[in-house]
Amino acid sequence: MAANFHEVRFPAPLSMGSTGGPQRRTEIVTLANGFEERNSPWAHGRRRYDAGLGVRSLDDLAAVIDFFEARHGQLYGFRWKDWTDYKSCRPSGTPGAFDQQIGTGDGAAFEFRLVKAYRSGGVRYERPITKPVAGTVRVGVAGVELAANDFAVEHETGALTLFAPAPAGASVTAGFEFDVPVRFDTDRIAASLASLTAGEIPSIPIVEVRV
Repeated sequence: MAANFHEVRFPAPLSMGSTGGPQRRTEIVTLANGFEERNSPWAHGRRRYDAGLGVRSLDDLAAVIDFFEARHGQLYGFRWKDWTDYKSCRPSGTPGAFDQQIGTGDGAAFEFRLVKAYRSGGVRYERPITKPVAGTVRVGVAGVELAANDFAVEHETGALTLFAPAPAGASVTAGFEFDVPVRFDTDRIAASLASLTAGEIPSIPIVEVRV
């Protein structure tokens, strides 16, 4: 997948006006007695977006077409900023080193993966974070924030490497901003010229990809 992914972000000002969010897939079978059996083949949700609402001018339209052509339509994936969910903390907060628990030290492990937890009603779901934003990742071990030269982050995968193993039983935490790995979900953009100064794109479907 890496060969079919460009580490470039869709223009953030244009994604701000988009619509979309997480999608789940649930298979439901209704039994003869009226009860249901429900199952999901997906361990993780998949985000879908429509960027069309972010296009408000001919310059916006030109920027989208440039980006679309450079990605060869659906061929190459890219980064997408989901303005409703792009931080390890609450939307109004600033990411901190203790936002998310990403592991527990055993005295030997150096490598951890960034995740974001979603909680409700005593249930916890961990979403893998594979596209952290460079310069935003902060890390803590046993309640103490590490210096930037005490760890390294692969911004293409979300892998975190500590330069010294976390002590046994120590909580390893992190805070960060992140992008969503996506691709265009169409090989065609149908643009309508509304006036000499404004263009309209009814729909630009975008879908999350696994990387």
